[in-house]
Amino acid sequence: MSRIESGGPRHFHEELTRLKGLLLEMSGEAEALVRLSVDSLLEQDLAKAQEVIDGDDRVDELELEIDRVAHEILALQQPMAGDLRFITMTMKISNDLERVGDHSVNIARAVQRLADLPPFGRAPEVAEMASLAIAMLSDALDSFVRGDAQAAGEIGPRDDRVDHLYNSMFRVLLTHMMEDPRRIGPAMTTLLISKNLERIADLATNVAEDVIFMVEGRVIKHGTGRSSGPAGG
Repeated sequence: MSRIESGGPRHFHEELTRLKGLLLEMSGEAEALVRLSVDSLLEQDLAKAQEVIDGDDRVDELELEIDRVAHEILALQQPMAGDLRFITMTMKISNDLERVGDHSVNIARAVQRLADLPPFGRAPEVAEMASLAIAMLSDALDSFVRGDAQAAGEIGPRDDRVDHLYNSMFRVLLTHMMEDPRRIGPAMTTLLISKNLERIADLATNVAEDVIFMVEGRVIKHGTGRSSGPAGG
């Protein structure tokens, strides 16, 4: 079926605009969940933790709607080149954002568990990991909005700092658990939180890599920088 038979070029671009709007809404919701989950952790606020858990439903709904609209466009419009990359990367980014929401929920549930465990000193690495992960996700999503491959390319290297902090946290918490068995519960829960923050940073890197592919047609995963085909739209 041609674009004319399915509504013409105007309808096609309206559908692309709609798809982008849905992803922007999902981006805002997912980023808000991350920020709220971190606030619930740093403030030990159980009400905010529950708000994160409740709010994840909207992120899931948006992923399903994006998937539905994207597949409808692919089936009816047969997009080419840049439009095809945009649609496929929108689906992939929405999947990553859904996982960001899941990790935020994991953090919120861990905060709820910490409330029932013996007091445990806050590790400064967690706050720094949270700040870095949030900034990476925000910048990755901003690079998508602006179609800025250069800005997207600057996000991946920042993930090394998050990984370093996680490894440091692991060693510190392991020492705490070996010194005092009463700390095992809260230390393991804190380690789980840091792991989820590390995964959010990984997903932000994925989004940035998807933006580069969408804009330039270059695949940079696993240290590659090759083109997957013509980058023209």
